[in-house]
Amino acid sequence: MDHDLLWDGPRPATRGPKPTLTLDRVVAAGIAIADAEGLGAVAMHRVAAELGVTKMSLYRYVPGKAELVALMVEQAVGAPPALAPGAWRAALTTWARALLARYLAHPWALEATVGPRPVGPVELGWMEAALGALAGTPLAGPERLDAVAVLAGHVRALVQQSAAADRPEAALSAAIAAPLARHGDRFPQLLAALAETAAAGAGDQAFEFGLALLLDGLAARIPA
Repeated sequence: MDHDLLWDGPRPATRGPKPTLTLDRVVAAGIAIADAEGLGAVAMHRVAAELGVTKMSLYRYVPGKAELVALMVEQAVGAPPALAPGAWRAALTTWARALLARYLAHPWALEATVGPRPVGPVELGWMEAALGALAGTPLAGPERLDAVAVLAGHVRALVQQSAAADRPEAALSAAIAAPLARHGDRFPQLLAALAETAAAGAGDQAFEFGLALLLDGLAARIPA
């Protein structure tokens, strides 16, 4: 895998015909395919066809699919937001909400960011930003890393649910409506919770509720 391409950018061509594309165009084409059809639809020959070039000519810009997908993640997710110094809770709230928005815009990035793979500076920049928000706290290094991992996991779980169904809580309610109509006496707590949620119009708040719980837990570990 060509990590230099991910970290240093393309090397200037020293011989051969003048390039007709740019690496950014190649990556953007891959993102467009993934946004429309999912990561599984991204292949070198497919990207080449979208750009009107041959598959072999595409290898002048990117050595393979692994590097292409890594570059797609870097471009699609983008740099983390600027975080205000000093207030760790506000900073992590901004961080988590921004990460949620980026993943919701490109749900395929969830699949692209698991397992052994090339990791670029933008992706590591998100971790650096979150760790920086906790740098002034007495949390030890392992605790800071775990806190960031748990927050990222919460974001990813909610994006995965959203990708599977628009308004996941409403979709769940619709899916279980028929069974509950027949067997509601077996699930009184579920019926009561659903009824209260509908009456309050407070559905689909799992992300903010979970984020608040996680940050409350961190606050309990950080002495005032």
